Amino acid sequence: MNKMKVKLAACLLAVSLALPLSGCSEQEPVKLVLTTGFRHNEIFRLEDASCTLPELMVYLTTEQNTYEGVYGPRIWEVKEGEEGLSDKLKNKVLAEISQIKAMTLLADRRGIQLTPQEEEMVAAAAEEYYASLNDREREAMEVNRQLIESMYRDYALADKVYRQIISDINPEISDDEARTITVQHILIKTVTENADGTISPYSDKEKTKCYQKAQEVLSAAQEGEAFEALIEKYSDDSQGTLSFGKGEQEQAFANAAFNLGNDEISGIVETSRGYEIIKCISTFNREETDRNKLKIVEKRKDEVFGQEYDSFVNSLAKNLNEPLWESVALIHDDQVTTSSFFDIYKEYFGQQ
Repeated sequence: MNKMKVKLAACLLAVSLALPLSGCSEQEPVKLVLTTGFRHNEIFRLEDASCTLPELMVYLTTEQNTYEGVYGPRIWEVKEGEEGLSDKLKNKVLAEISQIKAMTLLADRRGIQLTPQEEEMVAAAAEEYYASLNDREREAMEVNRQLIESMYRDYALADKVYRQIISDINPEISDDEARTITVQHILIKTVTENADGTISPYSDKEKTKCYQKAQEVLSAAQEGEAFEALIEKYSDDSQGTLSFGKGEQEQAFANAAFNLGNDEISGIVETSRGYEIIKCISTFNREETDRNKLKIVEKRKDEVFGQEYDSFVNSLAKNLNEPLWESVALIHDDQVTTSSFFDIYKEYFGQQ
């Protein structure tokens, strides 16, 4: 595997995958308190719900083999600071399972249960996944069919409680609310953007020079010089064209942009980054507006679900078996290639 693939894989793991639960947004991971007094193979406990080492290994091995299928087995050689990618993956998987367990407890509080038909689907999915495992995979992960069935049941309950919580959200978003426009812009910076993410403003004298430069650029645009050429020549932003909806840009920039008609050019707009000159390309981008509607709905789901979930999780007693957790490692075995746990779930339960 070449260095570019390794670097890309590192970036993907650094930001972490979203929780693979159907339709479920990613929440803050459950914070587990280190303690003692665990049962054999018990990784963590949330109130009276617990996760065993074999359960964790099913998730971990599935994710490991999924990554290796794309980037190759050398992906785990990548280091980011003192923490390797395998440790990042372990923490990601721990967060996912702890959320599933918390949501099964929330399902119990809400009186949510699986229907007989859903129980049959759980059993069928478990049978299919377990049958897909070879003897070495079953031995390495220490799983049996009953454990897999329990895991799919937890997964389905978590899915069901999420869908119940967000069921009252109106999926219909108006064109006006989601309206997305497309503009081109020229930025004349009046700040220095530092490597640590902070900014250092220019002096008043330097800002005056920047404003004079912005005036010259604006005059050229108003006199008919190609805006694209002016972007290439003068702009301090590598992104010359932007599509965005309401609330997605700094207020001064958005106010000026949304008040333009097609092909209109703004005056000089001062933002936190500098002086901007904006040209409206389209006052209504159909494709981007439709995408924005989906983003708005998902944001509302996140907010509604997060309010109840966060409050509930904060009330739970949380305990982690530190010695056992520290001993967990990826399975490096040519005979252990299973990666279908989540795919099989989707076959039976789909994106409900």
